[in-house]
Amino acid sequence: MNHPVTPPSLSLERPPSSPQFINLYSDSTPGQAPSTAQELSQGLVAAAASVSPKYLYNALGSKLFEAITGLSEYYPTRTEAGIFEACHTQIAETLARNGIKNPCLIDLGAGNCAKAMALIPHLLPRQYVPVDISVDFLKEAAAQVQNSFPALDIIGLGMDFSAGLALPDEVQAHDRVFFYPGSSLGNFQPDQALKFLQHIADPAQGKARGLLLGIDLVKDAATLEAAYDDALGVTAAFNKNLLLNINDLLQADFDVRQWRHVALFNAAQSRIEMHLEATHDLAVHWPGHRRRFRAGERIHTESSYKYTPEHMMALLKQAGFRQVEHWSDAEHRFAVFWASV
Repeated sequence: MNHPVTPPSLSLERPPSSPQFINLYSDSTPGQAPSTAQELSQGLVAAAASVSPKYLYNALGSKLFEAITGLSEYYPTRTEAGIFEACHTQIAETLARNGIKNPCLIDLGAGNCAKAMALIPHLLPRQYVPVDISVDFLKEAAAQVQNSFPALDIIGLGMDFSAGLALPDEVQAHDRVFFYPGSSLGNFQPDQALKFLQHIADPAQGKARGLLLGIDLVKDAATLEAAYDDALGVTAAFNKNLLLNINDLLQADFDVRQWRHVALFNAAQSRIEMHLEATHDLAVHWPGHRRRFRAGERIHTESSYKYTPEHMMALLKQAGFRQVEHWSDAEHRFAVFWASV
């Protein structure tokens, strides 16, 4: 997922009474960057086809994921929210012990910004920086945060942070706290997760003082698989919408009716996998390419690695963070980690 890209020219937008917004994601403009077409094509023509999960989050995908977080089967969002509700005082005190007051809160993969909104009254950031690849969805969410906190300095960033964390000068360099909730780090392969964490911990890169990180913990396969394959089929729609996004980005001709959603727990890899499986023999076309899929052949669309607290603490320290501590729910389903640089 961490392919370097050359950022396009900054697009600065700030209508009256709205948060500042800087668009660093070229795919939000008509057409698409060659790097996107190349990345998608390489994944689709590989012997074992795959697509980065970041392409799940176009405007519709972001709304579908928001719906997923409200499903009874999808425990991570409400469990993490419960930890923040129960432990926000301890979290704020931990930052204060590290000399961090009124941080610049950088929310990676902010989505609807709901998780940050629950913490803002307690962390009292001087600046809030929501970052997401789904540009239009982020603009709406940032505007809602501004309505709730009119005096807060907000800079929304339309950005693919998996390609790098070079932040514009408008983002304050003092007391930066990176906020990466929702166990999104689990979408990285373990070696990629380490590199990503090292990048945040490197003072020459993100200039971070610390990282507040939400991580889903290892548990039984039935609970995990239900969370990624709900009875209403919302997750299936979320996964299939990826094909519509590929059609837009790549001018491809995927037909969602020819594919089914598959979610399974790979115990050997300690990860949930999501796939799209061809229901019959078919062919897909896009400019310069044609790919045949046999019935039952799959496109790997997402991996979500699950960690033990001990494994995550070791990974954070390996990445270069110093002090690491964590909070969990009573059933130890999810954990929130603080790691200082």
